[in-house]
Parts: sequence; structure tokens; C-alpha cells
Amino acid sequence: MPTKTSPHASRIRATLAVAAVGIITAGCSGSSSGANGTSSAPANNPTVATSASASASAAGAGCTATSLGYPKIDIKGAKVGFSQSEPETAAFRIAETKSMQDEAKAQGATLIHTNADNKIAKQVTDIQGMLNQGVQLLIVAPLNSDGLQPAFDAAKAKKVPVVTVDRLVSSTACTDYLTFIGSDFVSQGKRAADALITSTGGTGKVAILLGSSGNGVTTDRTSGFVDELKTAPGLSIVAQQTGNFARTDGQTVTASLLQAHPEITAIYAENDEMGIGAVTAVKAAGKKPGTDIKVQSIDGTHDAVQLLADGQYNGVIESNPRFGPLAFKALADFEADTAVPAKIVIEDGEYTADNAKAKLSSAF
Repeated sequence: MPTKTSPHASRIRATLAVAAVGIITAGCSGSSSGANGTSSAPANNPTVATSASASASAAGAGCTATSLGYPKIDIKGAKVGFSQSEPETAAFRIAETKSMQDEAKAQGATLIHTNADNKIAKQVTDIQGMLNQGVQLLIVAPLNSDGLQPAFDAAKAKKVPVVTVDRLVSSTACTDYLTFIGSDFVSQGKRAADALITSTGGTGKVAILLGSSGNGVTTDRTSGFVDELKTAPGLSIVAQQTGNFARTDGQTVTASLLQAHPEITAIYAENDEMGIGAVTAVKAAGKKPGTDIKVQSIDGTHDAVQLLADGQYNGVIESNPRFGPLAFKALADFEADTAVPAKIVIEDGEYTADNAKAKLSSAF
């Protein structure tokens, strides 16, 4: 990808530099929402993110075990529950779960792991089941923004702190759950738009492969992208359709869109799986992905970065799945009465045509 950067990308990165600690330090006594912030730090660097979390937590108001009247638990030897939302078939979920397992082992904790298999009711019963098994600390990757309140209520009744990761829930931080750890999804969308503006030269017809409906990640990545794309009047969005964050759906939806809109010259996929599916559809349509039709996505999976290195893709904004160190750090801070902020933003990198080969080993 050319190294030219739009003024808007420069403005975003300047703003993000101020928020390099990657933390929203809003007090947990209020709403769980806060100002957005992220960083273009090197890909997959949990050490940087963890140290940032520590400094920001100390600087801002937040939750502690004493303030909530929760018992103090030593992480070493503790029984920690992890509720995964989706099958561990997608690279993001595999890396996310492995991060939890690795950090639990490093901290000397026992990890109990469940998978909701894309069913919100099952995730609720999974969490309630782990509580009945005596877990003392909980980490939850929510399937949706809504629907987990019964599980949060059950944890609160047993005074078990809950760290949420990846998807922000509509419940209240420091009341229903301790903190949210995840990416700044609006910023991801903006960064993806800036990258596409660069790779297309600012002209063309764009199709958007949307994530799952009713998902906060989809909403934020869409709004960030659409708003930023308005800064390039030569680019117009001609189609948007849900691909459900799935590779097969990304392929079938792209095939349909290319038939209905043969003028499409660029595709923005809201995750790598859909983007990879789009590449297959573009090839089947007799066009060259990466050349005839530019492809930009968000995640940082090995398969997508490999396509980028091979010239069949144009850019990937990382969505770092390695939440383990930050999640256990938040729980340790809470138990040690170090204030934990309502929101902790993990640092996300970026893969381009210029760095894809060198950074391929850091993709998940």
C-alpha cells in the first residue's frame, strides 16, 4: 500500500497518540460509555497494553473490591470462569480463548471454560453454571450487547466480579459488571476508510459487507467507516448487505452484489472472514482481488494477512483478540483495591501491503 496518508488519518492518529494508554478512565459509578480512544501500536503487543492499563487505572476513578464490598481473592489458585460466545472455529475466537488459557496458567489460576455456541440463552446458563461450580472471578465475551443481565445479576448476588471483553454490553459498569476491555470499533472503521481511500486513490464504488445485525461492533464499524468515507467525495457506497461475520456468507453476498452492481471497485468487510469470502467471489466473477477490486477488512487473521502479502488484498486493521493479560490484570487490580476504569481499550495495529510479509508471524 502507498505510504501517503490522508489529512484525516493524520488527525485520527494524532488524537490516538494522546490516548496511547488505551484506557477510558471514566468512573465506574456512572455510565459504562466513555470517549473513544485507541492506538496504532505494533500488532499484538499485550505487554504494552497491560502496562498502559496499570497507569491509567491508577490515574482515574473506578471500581475496587472494598468499594463494592466484594471479598478479596488472590488470583493465584483462584477458580476463574471464561464464557466464550461463539464456536472456536474462527481465528479470532481461537486466539481469544488461547490468550485466556495461557494467562490463567501464567497466573497460577484454574480456568473453567464454556462456549455458548452463538446462543444467548446458553451463555446465560453457562455463566450461571460456572457460578454454581464455585468460580470466584468471571471473564465474559458477550454474544450480544443485550441479554446477559440475568447472568450478571447471578454473579452480583454471589459477589463475583465480571470482566467483559470484545463486545460492549448495554448494562452498567461497576454495577452489573466490572469493566469492558475491547477495541475502539468506531476508530477501526475510520482507519479502514482511510486505508481504502489511500488504496483506491479516493475514487470508486464501494460495497460494505456488514457484520451481524443488532451487534454493537457492526454498528460502530459501520458508522466510523461511513463517516470517514465522506471525506473522499470520489468514493461512493453503492451497496450494503449483512454477511454475518462469516466467510461463506461473505462469499455468497459478494457474488450477489457483484451481479447487481458490476460497477463495484472496492469492498469493505467488517471482519476478515467476510473479506476472505469476498476474495473468492471476486475471483469467481473473473476479476482480480486487490487490483480490479480493492478489499479492506478488520481483524488481523493469518489468512487475510497472507492474502495481503500475496497482493490479493489491500489492507487489514487489526482487532486484537489477546485479552488475557488485560483481563487478569483488571481482576488483580480490583482485588488489590487499585481502581479499575469502566472501559479499557486494547491497542490495535495495522497490516498494509508494505508490512504484511514482515508482520505475518504476528497475525492470529
